[in-house]
Amino acid sequence: MSQPYAPQPYDVVTMGRIGVDLYPLRTGVPLERVDTFGKFLGGSPSNVAVAAARLGRRTAVITRTGQDPFGEYLHRALRDFGVDDRWVTSVEAYPTPVTFCEIFPPDDFPLYFYRQPKAPDLEIRESELEREPIRRARIFWMTGTGLCAEPSRTATLAALAHRAKAGITVFDLDWRPMFWSDPGTARAHYAQALAHTTVAVGNAEECAVATGESGPHAAADALLAAGVELAVVKQGPKGVLAAHRDGTRAEVPPVPVDVVNGLGAGDAFGGALCHGLLAGWDLERTLRFANAAGAVVAARLACSAAMPTEGEVAQVLAGGPVPPDPSRAPQEPDAGPPGTAPSGPGAGGTPS
Repeated sequence: MSQPYAPQPYDVVTMGRIGVDLYPLRTGVPLERVDTFGKFLGGSPSNVAVAAARLGRRTAVITRTGQDPFGEYLHRALRDFGVDDRWVTSVEAYPTPVTFCEIFPPDDFPLYFYRQPKAPDLEIRESELEREPIRRARIFWMTGTGLCAEPSRTATLAALAHRAKAGITVFDLDWRPMFWSDPGTARAHYAQALAHTTVAVGNAEECAVATGESGPHAAADALLAAGVELAVVKQGPKGVLAAHRDGTRAEVPPVPVDVVNGLGAGDAFGGALCHGLLAGWDLERTLRFANAAGAVVAARLACSAAMPTEGEVAQVLAGGPVPPDPSRAPQEPDAGPPGTAPSGPGAGGTPS
């Protein structure tokens, strides 16, 4: 059952993808040879809500699951992580999505999405939205995947329009071309969303989809020209660049860690970015904190279950080791070792 309604604004409300991640419990093993999997909550905006909740923020998710046991599992997982699930409802016609991955550290993590014939999270409808909590949230976070199909596209744009740039409105550019029936239409829809957002976050490829620019500074300038106040460009092993409309720029390097699974690093970065923005930190401090949060998750097996606390991020920022992974099973004898690499929101892989 959903948590009791509380009228005070949420710190972070996210909208979009959710699913079940089934990850091998052995690294360096091809999927056809894997016989043991861990089951985790997945989906980038849902993971961002979990990441922010782990940092002490009051969060909620707007999404849809199938009417099946996996959907019930996701409700329970969200509640266990401290995320309000009141706007997570089921769609009878479609099953809850499942995602498999292979884990070849430090930088090869193939993903296999099972979202056919359609994912329930693309069935969010404008008429179902409770607009006032969206408008009042201190941060509203949406993603590019939410724009890939109807009725989710109309619902997402309606939520943005109603919010009218109140507070902090984040557009995670989140480019997944396999989810689009016509990827060539994406830029026009991205432009509609950018006009309503204050922060845009993406890697080089995602920035190119949104603006036509992939160079870090050119992409940041193009996002600012599109209407946002803060552009965050992930540069993989080169770190992260952020540019604000007021002329402030910051560029920070990644945090070196022994990468186990880079797939959740971007989601941890997103939750930590929200935390820093809400705290009012300066741009460089916010990016360093977010980068370190991403590094912690890259050094762990799972995504949602690996999200760090503020104390764990502080330990890494101080030069200490990454705290033990609560989701990691002991390595089997033929499992491959983790690989040492710079890790941040774009260095290890892409979020689920």
